[in-house]
Amino acid sequence: MPVHTSQGSQGNRGRGVGLGLALTSAVAFGGSGVAAKPLIEAGLDPLHVVWLRVAGAALVMLPLAVRHRSLLRSHPALLAGFGLLAVAGVQACYFAAISRIPVGVALLVEYLAPALVLGWVRFVQRRPVTRAAALGVVLAVGGLACVVEVWSGLSFDVVGLLLALGAACCQVGYFVLSDQGSDAGDKAPAPLGVIAYGLLVGAFVLTVVSRPWNMDWSVLGGTAEMDGTAVAASLLLGWIVLIATVVAYVTGVLSVRRLSPQVAGVVACLEAVIATVLAWVLLGEHLSAPQIVGGAVVLIGAFIAQSSAPAEASEGTVAEGTLAKGAVAGDASEDGPDSPERELSARGNAV
Repeated sequence: MPVHTSQGSQGNRGRGVGLGLALTSAVAFGGSGVAAKPLIEAGLDPLHVVWLRVAGAALVMLPLAVRHRSLLRSHPALLAGFGLLAVAGVQACYFAAISRIPVGVALLVEYLAPALVLGWVRFVQRRPVTRAAALGVVLAVGGLACVVEVWSGLSFDVVGLLLALGAACCQVGYFVLSDQGSDAGDKAPAPLGVIAYGLLVGAFVLTVVSRPWNMDWSVLGGTAEMDGTAVAASLLLGWIVLIATVVAYVTGVLSVRRLSPQVAGVVACLEAVIATVLAWVLLGEHLSAPQIVGGAVVLIGAFIAQSSAPAEASEGTVAEGTLAKGAVAGDASEDGPDSPERELSARGNAV
């Protein structure tokens, strides 16, 4: 009995830490638009802002890429997939989509990702999911429809909708790939190394797409207007690189490994709510009553999903193995026993 109690308390602590990381990631990602919009209005092309964001983060994470260079031999497919889907794919598809359809519609389609993650876990990985997690997804998607006021700008553009759906699929790749190796103990690929190489791959791909040599670099030396207040463009860029990308990806990947792709995906829906609230406070873009109600519904959906009881799991399920030996671990040869990359991860939801 004491052993079970200890395991239960460890599981609760692990879920609490995972939830905190997921919320931090949502806040960090949600703040990217508020900082990027003034730069775009100051004269930078949206794709150039994305390139600056990813390339700057890749430079920051470069020392970790060198440290975990063994990943190039052991997990080349994972690194390429993370860079192409979780970094370059999401950004490129989303910005291409909003050039053809309203931002609200594109955002809602992109955040169908938690529902797609549930489908992946249930029908591809053939792992059980809880009814509460499914209900949380439904509530979160419904609340998002209100947050982005999808009814205010509906238009049917097949290419635009397909691009938004592509962003959603790439976001599924982000959650699924972030979870790779979470139950492999000391053999799990180091999450910080995966992020570092993913950003490098994403920066390379976006360089080809955005052609930064055509960018107006002088904008970065001036100021940008944020709701009538002049802010140094370099300060906004620093926020986008360090907080909205480095911190966002690191906490996001670690949260997936501590929770599960489907639970972390639902909590990530808060990003749209946070982005809307920050735009209200910092950019003067006021919220309507439906947006406030929708935000509350998203919060309820996220709470239900992350607090759901484990589903009935068959003998030998991944959930059991993860509770016993799951780790947010890097390569044992490179990280010491106290490294944050080797902390035990206990999931709060059966998958």
